[in-house]
Amino acid sequence: MSYKNLGEFIARLETEGELVRIDARVSPVLEITEITDRMSKAPGGGKALFFEKVEGSAFPVITNAFGSHRRIALALGSDPDALAGRLAEILEQTPPRSMREKMSFIPKAIAWANFLPRTRKIKAPPCQEVILKGDEVDLMKIPILHCWPKDGGRFITLPVVFTKGLHDGKRNVGMYRMQVYNEKTTGMHWHIHKDGRHHYHEYQRAGKRMEVAVAIGTDPAITYAATAPLPRGVDEMILAGFIRRKPVVMVRGVTVDIEVPAEAEFVLEGYVDPEETRVEGPFGDHTGYYSLEDLYPVFHVTAVTHRRNPIYSATIVGRPPMEDCYLALATERLFLPMIKTLMPEIKDYWLPWEGVFHNIVVAAIEKEYPQHAAKIISGLWGTGQMSFAKAIVIVDDRSLLSDGKRLLEHILNTVDFHSDITVAEGILDVLDHSAPQPLYGAKIAVDVTARITGEQPRRNRSVSRVPWSDGELLRHLQNIDSGFVALRRIFPECANPLILMTIDKENGKSSQYYMDKIDREVLSQGICVLYDTHIDLTDDSLTLWKALNNIDYSRDIRIMEAEIIIDATKKGPADGHVRPWPDDIEMSADIKERVKRKIQMPQGIINVVLTTPIRRAESAENQSGQQ
Repeated sequence: MSYKNLGEFIARLETEGELVRIDARVSPVLEITEITDRMSKAPGGGKALFFEKVEGSAFPVITNAFGSHRRIALALGSDPDALAGRLAEILEQTPPRSMREKMSFIPKAIAWANFLPRTRKIKAPPCQEVILKGDEVDLMKIPILHCWPKDGGRFITLPVVFTKGLHDGKRNVGMYRMQVYNEKTTGMHWHIHKDGRHHYHEYQRAGKRMEVAVAIGTDPAITYAATAPLPRGVDEMILAGFIRRKPVVMVRGVTVDIEVPAEAEFVLEGYVDPEETRVEGPFGDHTGYYSLEDLYPVFHVTAVTHRRNPIYSATIVGRPPMEDCYLALATERLFLPMIKTLMPEIKDYWLPWEGVFHNIVVAAIEKEYPQHAAKIISGLWGTGQMSFAKAIVIVDDRSLLSDGKRLLEHILNTVDFHSDITVAEGILDVLDHSAPQPLYGAKIAVDVTARITGEQPRRNRSVSRVPWSDGELLRHLQNIDSGFVALRRIFPECANPLILMTIDKENGKSSQYYMDKIDREVLSQGICVLYDTHIDLTDDSLTLWKALNNIDYSRDIRIMEAEIIIDATKKGPADGHVRPWPDDIEMSADIKERVKRKIQMPQGIINVVLTTPIRRAESAENQSGQQ
């Protein structure tokens, strides 16, 4: 099913029992975030939330609209794998050879043409039922959210940003958060590697102002398409038309020469001056950390247009799982056919949520020749946004991608530290905080495919171990230094068990200090992974998230003859890390209490969510099973 606008999608969610209306008056400052965060971490992603009464605004707010497998399927009109199958049919199409094939090709060609957006001259398009210009522009009347306590201010979190190339006029549609500075200006968070930034650089070099239009509250196909990592120059509105099975109707802006979706709830029109930047951030980001302050372009709003009764659409991001995890899963499935056109030997791949989409990729391949995995690793690191992947794991058993526990066991039972691990340097996502410098650092690849003829066999991994208990290991370490606080061993039956331990770095001692203190007695027991003292070692998702996000693979992994130590702690100057280390995202206790008092519902899922401890994340095993 396709939707003409956001309102139709909301109506469908309500009909399907996927939406909860909140009639209590809530604040866009932190309170909506607290409710949404708890809902998004409810089993299965909870429900979409429709806030009918928002303090300081006449407009309602919807959040978590995409935050479950079922709602993603409802949004896209089908399961993402089915949508990927439709795309594969197009990508695999061969030119017709016979007259019969040519005749059968005509209906397909006509159908594909219907994906193209249509620009219409409509006297009063829905998105321009109300037009505000000049002194009438006031962003503060829109219920824009202040999401987390340490955020730099209010942020538009689900904007569909439209730009045009200066020279070729090609459209780019992306999603970039926008910090609201005042009634008429916002930041424009164009990462250096984003296509919007590419257009910005064209105007910057030419010394010209750049027109921009921002749609908020579009139909779900458009919203998703804005998040998709399409190749530069490919119009995201074509992808939206493909998902909808009908074209997106566009109209020209009232103050800018840019087309926008006719059925959008809000449209912000304006310009970016290429000579003007302003500090943007911090912002509680999808990594689960605050992204740091930096200089970004400034967007000046010349007009706000909206429907007569618009709905403001927002998303909350933070430590996974949250709504963006399900959007990312859709991208994972939809782009598999595209990746296979470049590397057909890839059978499937998986982006675990704890890796926040760009910190780990697990790919299953059909291995055909020696060092085939190395070719795939190089190919992925050279392909689009896969180039930001910080860790790549290659397997040859596709079933491992649906079972996180089996995958980890396979790695621990197979890996040869000296022949299967490659550490390289390359570009990183701007949100990576663990590298010594921004945008560039160490990456790791692990090949745990079966060895074939032409490849050297792996070394014998058998290690003679004294069967110490966890308590004995911890007491041994504490006799060496009292800064070893807690210990937990997992996968004890594997060739390389994991020994998770917390260390006290508040005493000024570095991770290097503790690494040096771990002796052979402990190293012989398995792979040692270091964490900060506040980490709950029994929370598998938490420990995996910290390991995948806190490691620079050159600085924080020590590989010896048959032993390995991994440092997943917070880094500082004592560790040789001079960049600021961002804080974990946490809601303040007063907001939690305020929301609990305000939302008093005798029944319904909100009451359940608000009166039970927040569910941070599912185990890696359970998550992988869902995916």
